[in-house]
Amino acid sequence: MKIRTLIVDDEPLARERLRQLLSKEVDMEIIGECADGDSAIRAIRKMTPDLVFLDVQMPGRDGFAVLEALDKLPAVVFVTAYDHHALKAFEFHALDYLLKPFDRKRFLKTLDHVRPMLKQPETLRRQLLQMLQQRDKEFSDRIVIKASGKIYFLKTGDIEWIEASGNYVIVHSGGEQHLVRETMNAMEKKLNPEKIIRIHRSHMVNLEKIKELNSMFNGEYTVILKSGTRLTLSKTYKDTLPENLREYL
Repeated sequence: MKIRTLIVDDEPLARERLRQLLSKEVDMEIIGECADGDSAIRAIRKMTPDLVFLDVQMPGRDGFAVLEALDKLPAVVFVTAYDHHALKAFEFHALDYLLKPFDRKRFLKTLDHVRPMLKQPETLRRQLLQMLQQRDKEFSDRIVIKASGKIYFLKTGDIEWIEASGNYVIVHSGGEQHLVRETMNAMEKKLNPEKIIRIHRSHMVNLEKIKELNSMFNGEYTVILKSGTRLTLSKTYKDTLPENLREYL
């Protein structure tokens, strides 16, 4: 039985490379190619491939965002130019990854890993379901930052505070500002509330970065960070503070 495979990569040469390698495998059937994230989402939903070779960085939605948009995950092999340290953040989404540039030997190793899983659809289905549940339940220990054509990861422990900016948030860390395409509510759900808390409709703060709290006349508090930044703890969010801090308010 053929393994119905979709290739997703914005680089024509990269798609050609995968096409050539897959064409030599008798059990692989290429059912389509996509050059961006939005078309990949449409293709996956319509064609329901058995396997997707998915690039990480693409115009519009990147590979990570493609998977986030899907209710039903296909079996995925990431194809990326990023090293294995960064790729650890993607492992719960993918069966394997190929680091560009890769040779035929590495490609065949990937297929050797993927084939047994695809021959056990029930096992694969359970694994992918667990991946979805894990993605929804676990708190992120890092966030993805896209800047100047690159993707890198910022540890949540390095975050000082976060402010809302429409459908984006601005993450402050080490004197730098990073614009992330997330709403404040979505970001709050991703981060561990024992470490980073909401103190205002427009602000979240890392508890480890707080230097002192100063009361204001209206029942609110000024939150002073170690960096000198001053934020407001509104009355609405006082209960988000840890109990060992609330007892002093």
